[in-house]
Formats: sequence, C-alpha cells, structure tokens
Amino acid sequence: MRNEALVGYLLHQRPYQEKRALYYLFSYQHGVIHGIGEKGAPLFMPLQLFATGKRDLKTFSQINLAPKNTTQIDISGNSADTVDVLGSVAYETIAGQQQYSALYLNEILWRLLPTEDPMPTLWQHYQNSLYQLKQPLSRNELRLCLRQFEQHLFDELGFTLTLTHDSMQEAIEPDCLYQFLPEVGLVVVSQTNTESEHIDSGAGRTVFVGADIISMVQLNITEVTLNNWSKFHRHLIDHLLDYQPLQSRLLWQQQQRYK
Repeated sequence: MRNEALVGYLLHQRPYQEKRALYYLFSYQHGVIHGIGEKGAPLFMPLQLFATGKRDLKTFSQINLAPKNTTQIDISGNSADTVDVLGSVAYETIAGQQQYSALYLNEILWRLLPTEDPMPTLWQHYQNSLYQLKQPLSRNELRLCLRQFEQHLFDELGFTLTLTHDSMQEAIEPDCLYQFLPEVGLVVVSQTNTESEHIDSGAGRTVFVGADIISMVQLNITEVTLNNWSKFHRHLIDHLLDYQPLQSRLLWQQQQRYK
C-alpha cells in the first residue's frame, strides 16, 4: 500500500526510538496492521491515518482523530463505493474500571487476530462494544458486553461453540455432568448431577450440569446463563492463548486486590 487512508482503533503500542512507537492498529479496511508512527496516538478513539509499505511493518503518518463529520470512507478505490463505519460513535473516553474491560478487548484482539485479514463485521462489533463501555453499566451489563463480543470473536476465528451434543455426538442430557475441553468439546464425566460438588473440587476442574447447557443453547447469553457462558469463554480464550496470561486480566486482579 502507498499512502493509503485508513480508519481504525489502536489496540496496542510499544516504544520505538525516541519519538516514535510501534502500533497495532485494528483497521476497518485491512484488519490488524502493524506500523510505526509518531508517539501519542490515543486508545479507544477512532483514528484516521495514512499507511505506506509493502512489508508487514508499515509506516503510519498523519495520525489524527477521525473527524465526526467524516463517516463515509472509500472501501474499494471507487469514490462511489463507500460505507458508514463511524455512524454516531461516541468520542468520550472510557472511565473507571471499564478501562480494564476495554484493555481486555484490545489484548485478545491483537494477540489472536492474524495480520492484514479484513474483518469489517468484527470491527463494527468492537466499535459497538467500545460505545457500550463508555456508558454507565452495572456489573452484569459489563459482563454481558464482554461475553457477547467474545462470541463474535470466536465466530470470526472459526471456533463456534457446539453445545447441543457431546464429544461422542450424543445429545446433551439434563441430568449428566460434562467437562468442556476446547480440543474435543463436551465430555461426560458423570451420569448424575449429585456428584457435581465433589467432581468440581476434587479433580480441580469445572463441570457443567446438562440442564444448564441446554438452557445456554435456548437462551444464548443472558443474565440467567451469564455465569456458565463466562466459564466456557474463559476456557476457550485460555486455550487459544496457549494458556499464556493476559496482562489486562492481571491488572484487573491487582486493582481488585488493592481496592
């Protein structure tokens, strides 16, 4: 690309020389792009910039907030072929504890997404999630926001959860207990839910009651099913990250410890 205009959000940055930084940009046009540009680009704000370079590491220039009155961008080189990507996006900052949630979204994106693979639908879901995080949210509303975005991310990566059958292709039974293994799916660990507490603590693993799994399928992600979806998503996120720790999660835990 040569001096190509991009609209996107900054996911991560690292110092690079005295006045520049290495940026991980989630662009609408090309997905995640790595580039070097002048220090000072803000997180969680829609940016407009120009990118140049044929290799993986681009040069970013003229990095600015995308103007509020510029919502139509050219997506094909044809000025008649435009799309509204910003809409009514809020330019306010994300405040308080919700910053940790936004950092979490950024971290799973820059660590899991391939480079220069356009994902406009996921990009829009990310922008919508940032908009939600700029609003006052209850604890459950915050968790719902994160779980719903994770689900969109899994779909984009091809890891859609199949919860109607176990690993042997048998229908989920309400009275059975299951363990979720990301590599194989749901595995039966007991034919009765009376042993749930013993299995969960004694074997050091999380088990799910079949009736709860059936409810998850029927209701999707709601306040009723939120706790179980959170457990499933955490298992899958950890698996995709090869069980390497998330810095945003560690920051959140430290903040809660000293609160």
